[in-house]
Amino acid sequence: MSEVQSQPNQQNKESSPTRDAIYIGKKPLMAYVTSTLIQLANQPSVTIKARGLSIGRAVDVSQIILKRMENAGYIIGDIRIGSETVQAEDGRTRNVSTIEIEIKRNS
Repeated sequence: MSEVQSQPNQQNKESSPTRDAIYIGKKPLMAYVTSTLIQLANQPSVTIKARGLSIGRAVDVSQIILKRMENAGYIIGDIRIGSETVQAEDGRTRNVSTIEIEIKRNS
């Protein structure tokens, strides 16, 4: 039984780092900028994640934060690109591009 009890704890530890991630979707651009800035006020770094057609919007969010908040001292950290295999509604598999942009405080 001790193994069963330790597994949920491991899942909680793994899910806590995802709080520093902002997932880009179809909301207005400034909604993502605002939520990213709120996260940056509380944490040293935030990762903006997007896939597919939202990748351009993720890049726009990161550039707005860097250019308009120049005095705040944010910098771009790691940028990771990749692809995921997604099953379409018709049953076929497709590759979807992904991007992760890390924004952090310049210390």
